Amino acid sequence: MKPLLTRPFVILTLSMFFLSSGFYFLVPTMPLYIKELGGNESQVGLVIGLFTIAAVIIRPFVGGFLDQIGRKSFIMWGLSLFALTMYSYTWATGVLLLLVLRVIHGISWAFATTGIATAVTDTIPEQRRGEGMGWFGLSSTLAMAIGPLLGVWLIAQQSFSGTFLIASLLILISLVGCSFVHMPFQKSERNGRIRLFEKSLLPISGIVFLLAFVYGGIVTFMPLFSASIQVNPGLFFLVYAIALTVVRLFSGRLADHHGEAYVIIPGLLITVAAMITLAATDGLTGVITGAILFGLGFGSTHPILQAVVLRLVRPDQKGLANASFTTAFDLGIGMGSISLGWISEWRGYSTLFLVAALFGAAAFAMYLLFSKKMNQKQEASHEA
Repeated sequence: MKPLLTRPFVILTLSMFFLSSGFYFLVPTMPLYIKELGGNESQVGLVIGLFTIAAVIIRPFVGGFLDQIGRKSFIMWGLSLFALTMYSYTWATGVLLLLVLRVIHGISWAFATTGIATAVTDTIPEQRRGEGMGWFGLSSTLAMAIGPLLGVWLIAQQSFSGTFLIASLLILISLVGCSFVHMPFQKSERNGRIRLFEKSLLPISGIVFLLAFVYGGIVTFMPLFSASIQVNPGLFFLVYAIALTVVRLFSGRLADHHGEAYVIIPGLLITVAAMITLAATDGLTGVITGAILFGLGFGSTHPILQAVVLRLVRPDQKGLANASFTTAFDLGIGMGSISLGWISEWRGYSTLFLVAALFGAAAFAMYLLFSKKMNQKQEASHEA
């Protein structure tokens, strides 16, 4: 069996860790920063959501170009612009300027993350794709454990500008790491017009969108919800990240050996249970329980869905596949942030989490509806 932990795989995984750490500095701090600039909860959802919507618009083009001209140039330009925009938040004087910066930041995020995710899939043996994506996903998991806690701590110790500066430095470390990786790729057999989507990926993309809608509500409003019930916002993300790390140690291997349904079906049900738990809680115990359930549910499901996307396409369409996956995920986060922001302002946080639970249940129903068809497509792609 081919090795998984090769030098390019390790460097790219670490680079994603530093990139994600800088990004997750903003999870608990950006809503607070928007409030300091005079924004309300609807504007919090809009600012957070606009970042992902900008990424959604640009990702399909990035995916097509990745399959035509390679990975590295997109990664290097994306990381450079991401670091610069991160530090530029220091100069924001109001919500309007922040919206402009979020658009630029979202575009650079699309370049960097789609490029790195595609480059790392080139290094993973096909028979170990679920396991490989699980390990690669740990880079974001650990970043989620460290980033929010450090973000909150830095604001208390220094300022928002200090937080943005240190986050920018982390992105530069990622940039240096990626510069040392050789990134060969299999050029797309389709010449001429760039292909922006693959229709066979629409069902799985719909499931990813629904799951990401739930995730968008969590990352955007857990800091504010936790503060409203006098719980440390970073505690949820720490417990969540620990649970997610534990489940990813075996979920990828389980999917590789027994099929993705063994992981996705219980994972989606546990995600729904997490949202119901948060809707009913008003204290520390419920927040920790919800964090554990969400870490187990979302943490097991997310990388396996990405592995399924990659198995449904030809080897020369990895850029397109990753772009489709991340586009659906970003669109779900963006729509979840904006829509659930309106709901929380109208009906409160309990209703927000209940609506998120409905979207999780819809993802479960959609997977049951389309799983057989996706398995047939996967078998046909494997035979080809």
